[in-house]
Amino acid sequence: MTMTGTAPATLEKRDGIAVITLNRPSAMNAMNAELAGAVGAALEELERDPELRVGVITGAGRAFCAGADLKALAAGLDISAPGHPEWGFAGLVEHEISKPLIAAVNGFALGGGTEIVLACDLAILAEDAALGLPEVKRGLFAAAAGLIRLPRQLPAKLAMEVALTGRPIPPAVAEQHGLVNRVVARDLVLDTALSLAAEIAQNAPLSVQASKRLVRAATGAGADWDAAVYEQQAREMQAVFSSADAHEGATAFAEKRPPVWRGA
Repeated sequence: MTMTGTAPATLEKRDGIAVITLNRPSAMNAMNAELAGAVGAALEELERDPELRVGVITGAGRAFCAGADLKALAAGLDISAPGHPEWGFAGLVEHEISKPLIAAVNGFALGGGTEIVLACDLAILAEDAALGLPEVKRGLFAAAAGLIRLPRQLPAKLAMEVALTGRPIPPAVAEQHGLVNRVVARDLVLDTALSLAAEIAQNAPLSVQASKRLVRAATGAGADWDAAVYEQQAREMQAVFSSADAHEGATAFAEKRPPVWRGA
């Protein structure tokens, strides 16, 4: 399956590598249901095709992914992949596949864009792109496993600061603490990711897949794929996302004004 260039996400096969491109550049690749469904379908193709060894996910235009489509959320629309809520945000963050997935972060990637990066196995970051979880500024929280994965990929107090302030993580800090594998010039992001993917694709596929499983399992009890932590996330979401402040955050964003929080 190779999607057309006008699809919400495209899949290009390059010598054993699946290049998945988020393709809503006019919306900075903000995630809606259509895009999430297309990404999830591309990941399924990566998983099924024995000729594909590695996936690379990137964005069309100047953004990687601007996170959730807040206008869709404010309108009460479901932004999960149609028919596949189990795949999680972007059709990806809870969509476990056996093959390595590399984020080629070509631009803006705050919020859900960062949560996609956290869900990937490896990441290449543009030197002028910032990561971060600003959801607390909108009366929400990073509920696409961002708060589950962040403290496993950053030192605990730095992760807490990022989560509570909503401030961006500068690329140099992301690289220093191993949140990303490389920081490079924007025009080198995809090529760098493809080079890394090609190196992995040359290795024995069963060995690579077993290595991925074991590295993930090595985090032990409560790892970021364990069901219990997702159940807690769901309980927190039910309380916070249905609050008056959540509605105010989305409304204030749409109306381009500062939010007025009530703590309820």
